[in-house]
Amino acid sequence: MKVPRDVGGDELARRLARLGYVVTRQTGSHVRLTRRTGQGEHHVTIPRHPALRVGTLGHILRDVAEHLEMSRDELLETLFA
Repeated sequence: MKVPRDVGGDELARRLARLGYVVTRQTGSHVRLTRRTGQGEHHVTIPRHPALRVGTLGHILRDVAEHLEMSRDELLETLFA
């Protein structure tokens, strides 16, 4: 599945909330999400821009997929299907 081109930071944060990520802080135009599990914490910082750059979105998705031990395509299906 291709990475969507029109996803904003706030929308991505809402979609990641379905996977257990919660907003832990905001500094300027960036928001930090944290997912707590028995193995520890995972942090992701997302810019709150109206449309994220494809490379930025791809990096965030790759990081989350690696943490959740799933492929990037599986994560895209989960978040955007």
